[in-house]
Amino acid sequence: MSDLPSLEAPDPTWEQVADQITFATAYDRLWEPGPRGGAWFLGGELNLSVNCLDRQLAERADQVALHWEGEPGDRRSLTYGELHEQVLALTRALRSLGLGPGDRVGLHLGWLPETVVAMFACARIGAVHTVLPAPLPAEALADRLAGMELKVLFTQDGAWRHGTVLPLKARADEALSATESVEHTVVVRRTGMDVPWYEGDRWYHDLVAATRPGAATGDDEPLPVPSAHPVCTMPQANRRGEPILIQHGTAAALAASIAVHRQFSSGGVFWCAADITWVATQFHGIYGPLACGDTAVMFEGTLDIPTHERAWQIVQRYGVETVLTSPSVVRTIRGWARTMPQVSPMPTLRRMITAGEPVEEELTEWLVHTLGGGELELGDAWGQLELGGIVRVVGLPRSARVVPLPDCGLDIVGPTGEPVPDGLPGEAVLCRSWAGVAVGVEGGAASVSDARWTRYPGLYATGDRAVREPTGAGEVTFLGRTDDVVTISGQLVSLSGVREVLAEHPWVAATDVAVRKDPAVGRSIVAAVALKPEFAPDADLDEVAVDLMDNVREMMGGLARPRAVLFLDRFGDDLSRPQRAAAIVSLATEDRHPPRLVTWEQVLVAAGHHH
Repeated sequence: MSDLPSLEAPDPTWEQVADQITFATAYDRLWEPGPRGGAWFLGGELNLSVNCLDRQLAERADQVALHWEGEPGDRRSLTYGELHEQVLALTRALRSLGLGPGDRVGLHLGWLPETVVAMFACARIGAVHTVLPAPLPAEALADRLAGMELKVLFTQDGAWRHGTVLPLKARADEALSATESVEHTVVVRRTGMDVPWYEGDRWYHDLVAATRPGAATGDDEPLPVPSAHPVCTMPQANRRGEPILIQHGTAAALAASIAVHRQFSSGGVFWCAADITWVATQFHGIYGPLACGDTAVMFEGTLDIPTHERAWQIVQRYGVETVLTSPSVVRTIRGWARTMPQVSPMPTLRRMITAGEPVEEELTEWLVHTLGGGELELGDAWGQLELGGIVRVVGLPRSARVVPLPDCGLDIVGPTGEPVPDGLPGEAVLCRSWAGVAVGVEGGAASVSDARWTRYPGLYATGDRAVREPTGAGEVTFLGRTDDVVTISGQLVSLSGVREVLAEHPWVAATDVAVRKDPAVGRSIVAAVALKPEFAPDADLDEVAVDLMDNVREMMGGLARPRAVLFLDRFGDDLSRPQRAAAIVSLATEDRHPPRLVTWEQVLVAAGHHH
């Protein structure tokens, strides 16, 4: 590892961000050069749960820390004092199960208050948690669990999602056959459905009740850990069979969350409207607001249940002032708004920040005028999982009370690392070290991430294509990924992974995938498939298309599912990949329309290649 070159020294404003962190042992050096962007807060010791909870109690014990809303409409609000008490009870319970520093805990949970309690209880004892997406089917969950060496797995009896209940406990039981390491499964009762029970299973409510007696014991004391001690790991775009887990350090998570929250927050209620598996939801939706003493909103399920007005109701009910979300969520909300009798602006909303993909101008217009009544401040944020979430935001007015977001030294370079003139596209790189950068990478394909540091020595290669606008204002437009990974709804999806899953179908002879820009939902994946000659004549194309889409959803999650399947008689080799992709996108039908059958000749015509 030591041969990975360092970056330049960081922006000095990190010193002011560090002043907002409570260290149990003061650090003696803010940063020193070294591999993977250098080391931060050297010699310091701290605890994440102390920074988000304990230190708020003197002034904010009775202030609401979290407003939570369940998909069926149930609601809970927890004050800082109540949240702290629940974290202490679960901390004692985890220690009673024999968990300690460095042990691994899986959170196979939806977005519940218990999920946040578990994140903080793990941090309190120095255990490392990983959120596992609730919708994962058993087979994909087993793949994730296989290499993780978890000691405890949290799950729930069932999880509400889009009006149905997913059988989480049953899937977790099935997936656990793939791993020997899990000693206890802790089950949150969410839906009340019947679940099978095995040795080592514990109800969450029984576990914390047993450790509830009022007398404080030493068992809930926070453990100060070194700055770089990992607080959590997060899976990167799942390259099938080769998971990559990004390790985030304790001080890094706090520094990145606080720096960003101070830019975003208006001081009022903050809502990150996104999936819990997104780094931004955990860091900027929970750690940032609570470390800064604000109130955060969280919700379970999807925003169209029970009605399409749910987003408006949440903003109104809790007086939300700032929303962070992905452009695809905003596009979906805009789609619903068209079917409503009249769309009222959201009166309390002052700021909307979008992250995860670019925003088109008409969406910006709609946000400011229809949703914000002309008053809305819009921010366009960019960041990455390996950098601890968001690193750059444009568009928000600079407030006098806020330390500016530290400069990450964003630049755009050509293939040999030379700076590219304005107006020409290249790869976005960071020149300066960033405090939120991951402290480690693990998993079968961990070395994939080394290329970030070795591609242009002394720079961090983002894998994003970008162009600096020739206006002279230094504005940068992001153009998409340079590799075979695309961002869909703020999550990375590997296109080669989708191709592999499609190719495994016994009827498929050849396949390709392309990405379609869709004004309503943002980006979506389109598949093109040629069937083997022995199956092609009698195949029910509708059935095969559904089968293929379901296979991808099962193995890689819903965001990777192709929205349309185009059937070809064959694939020729007379087009380049970009030409072929453009033709596939132009010929494929919309979602929920029957699949189309076309010939390779028609693909050539669509690509402008006439014989």
